[in-house]
Amino acid sequence: MKRAAVEECFRRLREANPEPRTELEYGSTFQLLIAVMLSAQATDRSVNLATRKFFPEHGTPEGLLALEEAGLSDAIRTIGLYKTKARNVIRTCELLLERHGGQVPDRREDLEALPGVGRKTANVILNTAFRQPTMAVDTHIFRVANRTGIAPGKTVLAVEQALLRRVPKDYLLDAHHWLILHGRYVCVARKPKCPQCILSDLCEYPDKTRPGD
Repeated sequence: MKRAAVEECFRRLREANPEPRTELEYGSTFQLLIAVMLSAQATDRSVNLATRKFFPEHGTPEGLLALEEAGLSDAIRTIGLYKTKARNVIRTCELLLERHGGQVPDRREDLEALPGVGRKTANVILNTAFRQPTMAVDTHIFRVANRTGIAPGKTVLAVEQALLRRVPKDYLLDAHHWLILHGRYVCVARKPKCPQCILSDLCEYPDKTRPGD
C-alpha cells in the first residue's frame, strides 16, 4: 500500500474513533500491567470479569501479595494458563516493590525484566500508560497489517518495525488501538466484514467478502 493510502486509512480510523481506548478495565498503570499480563491467550472480556473480583480491594502490588498466589489463582481460574499467570504476577509485584518502589517502570528493559512481561506487553504499557510511540503487535494487528497491505511482514517483529516506519507520526500514538479494534470487530479472521469496512476501497486484500457472503 502506498504511503498516501496508509495515511488515508488512519485518517478515516481517527475520524470514526477520535479517542480509541483499550477494552481492558483498569484504574492505575499497575492494574493495566496486570490486566495485560492476564490477557495473553485470553479475551479482554474474560480478563475484565476476573479483575473485577479483586482489583477493588487488591489492586496494588501490596494488595496482590496479601492475596497470595493461591488466592490470585482462584480469582483468575477462568482465564487460560491461570496458574502460571498467578505465579508471574506475584513475582512481578515483589520485583516492583524491590526495584521500583511499587511503581511500574517506563523503560522497556525494566518492563521486560519482569516475569511474564514480553515485548508485546511492554509495548502496550509504554504506549497506553506512558504514551510512547510503540506498536504492540498481536494476532489482530498482524492480520490487519498483512491483509490490508498497510505494513506486511512475515513475523510479529517485522510487522512492528514496518508499522513504526509507515504509520504517519500524527497517528502513531493511537495506531495500536485503531488496528486492534479494527481486527477484532471488522477485519476478523475467518470472514472479514468487507462491506462494512471503511478501508475497503484502500485495502489490497484480494479476497474481499461481498454483501450476503
